Amino acid sequence: MEDIENIKKAAQYCLNCKSKPCQKGCPLGNDIPAFIEKIREEKYEEAYNILQDTTVLPAICGEICPHTKQCQGHCIRGIKGEPVQIGKLEAFVGEYANKNKLKIKKLEENKNKKVAIIGSGPAGLTAATYLAQRGYKVTIYERESKPGGILSYGIPEFRLKRETIKETIEKITDLGVEIKTNTEIGKDINLADIKKDNDVIFFSIGSNVSSKMKIEGENLENVFGGNELLQKSNHPNYIGKDVAVVGGGNVAMDVARTVKRLGAKSVTVIYRREEAQMPAEEKEVEHAKKEGIQFLFKTKPIRILGDKKVEKIECIKTELVQKEEGKRPYPVDIEGSNFEIKEDYVIMAIGSRTR
Repeated sequence: MEDIENIKKAAQYCLNCKSKPCQKGCPLGNDIPAFIEKIREEKYEEAYNILQDTTVLPAICGEICPHTKQCQGHCIRGIKGEPVQIGKLEAFVGEYANKNKLKIKKLEENKNKKVAIIGSGPAGLTAATYLAQRGYKVTIYERESKPGGILSYGIPEFRLKRETIKETIEKITDLGVEIKTNTEIGKDINLADIKKDNDVIFFSIGSNVSSKMKIEGENLENVFGGNELLQKSNHPNYIGKDVAVVGGGNVAMDVARTVKRLGAKSVTVIYRREEAQMPAEEKEVEHAKKEGIQFLFKTKPIRILGDKKVEKIECIKTELVQKEEGKRPYPVDIEGSNFEIKEDYVIMAIGSRTR
């Protein structure tokens, strides 16, 4: 847990704005000035109760949410200096609640209604919590051996501690939510049987299949999807090898940092826009740079070369063109700027889709 003196100092830095621009920047609408005020008063349980109104995963969201693009990106303090460290403060409150076994509030009496939730990722866990709070009997069906979805199988432990996930889920099951792991729909149980036993079914299966680049050579050996590598942790032997990671989001950073930890000689992130336009959190990019990850900006792969397996990746430089007002500049190929990079592995981390 973060040092309490640092937390108090971070909380004191908040101006407690009446207009609450940080709250407007939060997709969940967390009442940020209110919970920070309670931290200032050292009323940590009250801070947790305020967060409970809009989120059930504060210990997790405080660690992995893109704060600089959301709440912190709207902070008044950030106009002329550093924004309030909202993520750190939220993580502190969530961790305090976990360590002190603070309960999630029950809001309504039990109803004679059952809800089945398919998938135990963030959406499934959140839906289960809010339904259980309101008296519904909730059962989550999860095909993997552990609940958590992308939290457990998509985000490396160096970015999100497994103990934090475990403690958070325990708080949810304490509400009476049942989680059935190792239960795949259509294999271990039929959807028709679930429908028969429940009043409502909520699907929260996530987007866990990597998108394709749709270029020549994608089907060569040693070309992988970033989502699948993170989910299954079934990595090849990278020791002494050169690895290219294509993409600019947090998945790309997670894959690149994981591969480097597993012994790759070099890891190069290839992104078709400028660094400032990367969807990844700024802190994740900085961590990657400090760990020796190389970056090629305004660069786009156009072919993966090799006999049976990856040998090289052919790229082309891009320039950014503003096509529509308010939209991100679009990368356009610079004719004649082609070049090749020797690589042993290519990992696609350009987005994801459902199965």
